[in-house]
Amino acid sequence: MLRPSRLVSLAVLAAVAVASPSIRAQQSPAPAEQSTPAVDPIQKEAIEQVVRDYIRAHPEIVVEALDAYQAKKDEEERSAQAKTLTSRAEELFRSASSPVIGNAEGDVTLVEFFDYQCGYCKRAQPDLERLVKQDGGLKVVLKEFPILGPASVTAARASLAAKMQGKYLEFHTKMMGLKGQLTDQVIYDTAQQVGLDLDKLKQDMNDPAVVAELRANMDLAQALGVQGTPAFVINDQIIPGAVGFDALKSEIDKERAG
Repeated sequence: MLRPSRLVSLAVLAAVAVASPSIRAQQSPAPAEQSTPAVDPIQKEAIEQVVRDYIRAHPEIVVEALDAYQAKKDEEERSAQAKTLTSRAEELFRSASSPVIGNAEGDVTLVEFFDYQCGYCKRAQPDLERLVKQDGGLKVVLKEFPILGPASVTAARASLAAKMQGKYLEFHTKMMGLKGQLTDQVIYDTAQQVGLDLDKLKQDMNDPAVVAELRANMDLAQALGVQGTPAFVINDQIIPGAVGFDALKSEIDKERAG
């Protein structure tokens, strides 16, 4: 089977063949005002036809080349993510403005990017609660990442405003347990149900600190290549999706074992 490197070799040979007229022209300079075609059209067409015929006869080389290209892109993305995880570790794992559940001084930190309208985030919520309950050394950093519409933004702002009244966890837990589509009214009703001062909440939702936190989360997610929710980060690993309790616990155990 022809490998992608072989296809490259063919392309190089073709390029040399096509370029040969111009090379000859450089070796035997034409008069100053005379121009020499860089490529012989007939020769170029013949070479292109040979390449097309070969690809038709061996289409697997296209698949191999695409696979090699995708593997290279994936490796480049992993490398870029690793650099970002290192350079922005402080704001990712130790930001004072991001809500924390579990042990704030824990020896292992798990970060979650989530959206209150994300069904998979709600599915993952019991797993997080179980992890925190069973693991006294786990710190969970919650990154509000409202990407599913205006109601998601309202919910995220309300949640961060609830933190200013000392009721983030109560509001967050209640919101994650809601069924159906969110509306502003549902969000405010939920706030009242957990004992929040609604007038103060609405005022604090516009606080510069709330706006800054959401912008910082969006910027950080973009830098890490996080495009959906939920997305978990532990040490140098980005784990997309609601992977379940066992998968998260396994990563936590690996991190703790060093």
